[in-house]
Amino acid sequence: MSATENLKEEHQVILRMIKVLNVASEKVNRGEEVDINVFRKAVDFIRIFADRCHHGKEQDTLFPTLGERGIPTHGGPIAVMLTEHEQGRQFVRGLAEAVERYESGDKSARSFIVENARGYAELLDQHIYKEDNILYPMGDRVLSASDNKELLEKFEKIEREIIGEGKHEYYLHMISELEKELGISEGGEMKHEHH
Repeated sequence: MSATENLKEEHQVILRMIKVLNVASEKVNRGEEVDINVFRKAVDFIRIFADRCHHGKEQDTLFPTLGERGIPTHGGPIAVMLTEHEQGRQFVRGLAEAVERYESGDKSARSFIVENARGYAELLDQHIYKEDNILYPMGDRVLSASDNKELLEKFEKIEREIIGEGKHEYYLHMISELEKELGISEGGEMKHEHH
């Protein structure tokens, strides 16, 4: 497995959470009851799995290595990806704050929950597409077999140290539970609804 294949697998998991956020936001907009814990769990997942683990792998290991192999890190796709990671963090902060406000009785926070959840989902959807189709293929052209081996070792270390043993499974399980709760079949397809 190459470094970018490992990251693409994680993208598939993140895309499932994006689907959860979109479906939950739709329900809130239609005035249906959605357990606030759906959004609280999403914040936890995004902060730990998507940001600290996945984006951590990119920012601390992949991007610098690509820089050493001649892909500019201050302009071009990498700079765009870093900016988008930061935008993602802002949406998650907004989402977390809106969840807090809602739980302390401010029902008007519902619209901020939806706004930030959707903003994040939209951003990450595009972001992942760009990485999978533009940046990673560029990376695959410049990374050697030993680069990949070294990156994968660093990735494992990040997983162990940042999210901890067994946490990957924990998050996969969490997403499956949320999908069940929202009526999304495994892997992100909507049941009975085809858009």
